[in-house]
Amino acid sequence: MPARRYAIVEAPSALGLATDGVERLPDRLLDLRFAERIRARRAGRLAVPAKDPIPDSETRTLNAGAIAAWSPRLADAVEAVIEAREFPVVLGGDCTILLGSMLAFRRRGRYGLLFIDGHADFFRPEQDPNGEGASMDLAFVTGHGPSRLTNIEGRGPLVRPEDAVAFAYRDHEDQAEFGSQPLPEALKAIDLPAIRAMGIAAAAREAVDHLTRAELDGFFIHLDADCLDDALMPAVDFRVPDGLSWGELDIALRLALASGKAAGLEITIYNPRLDADGSAGRGLVDVLAAALGSAAP
Repeated sequence: MPARRYAIVEAPSALGLATDGVERLPDRLLDLRFAERIRARRAGRLAVPAKDPIPDSETRTLNAGAIAAWSPRLADAVEAVIEAREFPVVLGGDCTILLGSMLAFRRRGRYGLLFIDGHADFFRPEQDPNGEGASMDLAFVTGHGPSRLTNIEGRGPLVRPEDAVAFAYRDHEDQAEFGSQPLPEALKAIDLPAIRAMGIAAAAREAVDHLTRAELDGFFIHLDADCLDDALMPAVDFRVPDGLSWGELDIALRLALASGKAAGLEITIYNPRLDADGSAGRGLVDVLAAALGSAAP
């Protein structure tokens, strides 16, 4: 049986942030020959609506209408890759691209989510100081928040809380300071302190075991660059000390992919504007290429 192929979908959206720069992520990674290193087909680039600096009055979220309208277009692009029996690799963008990616899988069945992120992203719109959807995406995708963003196409939640794992977040002080809502009890949480206590391999296996339960059709991987140690990955907009090493991220990705149940991957938040010497981008491509290899699982 021939190996599956990776297919890259470029989703350069910064609709979930007040700032700009992350929309350049696809260009930088592709300039660093990411597609060639994993032998991926380039499956297309989505146009993104213009940003509005004023939060939507109904949802108190920046660009809520644009995100809600654009997410099904991203889902269509991801589904086209799946229909071609390829493994979608979505290059964002900010974290709100997760809504489009998970919508594609929600249309097809019951899928889990491995949410590898330095932040829990579970703010409510009324609590987020900037109204940025990129601080609320895990909440939205699990059905917590305004229906315009949690019930796209009437399919909410796009992933059930009990089918998601929040992995490697370390923004506990920010959550407390700005009043983030707690993660639901049903949502499995393995924060960075837990990873340090368990060891990365044991923690990743626990996450993968949770996402390879018989009732799930597979799981999607969300990878936010700010999960990495701030000293290695300073090219992100909201920095927090500490984080995963390159080696720890490699182990987590390899174990997830080796499960045979990973159905796709997205990469978000790396901001080339903040990567003056290019080292963060090169390191990101190196770890992704090493973990993914040249054929999809």
